[in-house]
Amino acid sequence: MANRGPTYGLSREVQEKIDQKYDPDLEAKLVDWIVVQCGSNIDRPQPGRQNFQAWLMDGTILCRLINSLYPRGKEPIKKISETQMAFKQMEKISQFLQAAEAYGVNTTDIFQTVDLWEAKDMAAVQRTLMALGSLALTNDDGHYRGDRDWFHKKAQSNRRDFSDEQLRQGQNLIGLQMGSNRGASQSGMTGYGQHRQIM
Repeated sequence: MANRGPTYGLSREVQEKIDQKYDPDLEAKLVDWIVVQCGSNIDRPQPGRQNFQAWLMDGTILCRLINSLYPRGKEPIKKISETQMAFKQMEKISQFLQAAEAYGVNTTDIFQTVDLWEAKDMAAVQRTLMALGSLALTNDDGHYRGDRDWFHKKAQSNRRDFSDEQLRQGQNLIGLQMGSNRGASQSGMTGYGQHRQIM
């Protein structure tokens, strides 16, 4: 992590709100998935936000994760360097983010490199991994490994084609969402400004 001094005032309040979004239960589920997806030769981190961040921070596990979602020989990250140099580790995180976006993860679901590297927003890291897992499950291309209940399948398009005759028939119907005047009457209504007389 970068050497930053303590935060005070509004900056501290903002960081505390961001930190509250982190979900320890989700962390355990994501660790389980990453270990199953990447293979059993990955050590599990101890529970906790800082341990989770330290486990992912060098980018190697993230690169292995995205590569495991592709067939052999078509991996997006060809060479995963094992180095302790900070800029190389940040470069691996960036490569993972680019590959995740190319895989289909929405840009709005992707965290920034500093969110992981400096632990600024670990909840954003969790959201990205959740989106990646959901997309891998939805693609159903045989590369997803793990429990199918860990992630939600994303909605698929369900295109409907209606004939011209069906479309014409639909124009003659009044749908209930437009309202109905069945049972409506003006009994008891008075003009504007007049008081209603009760008998």
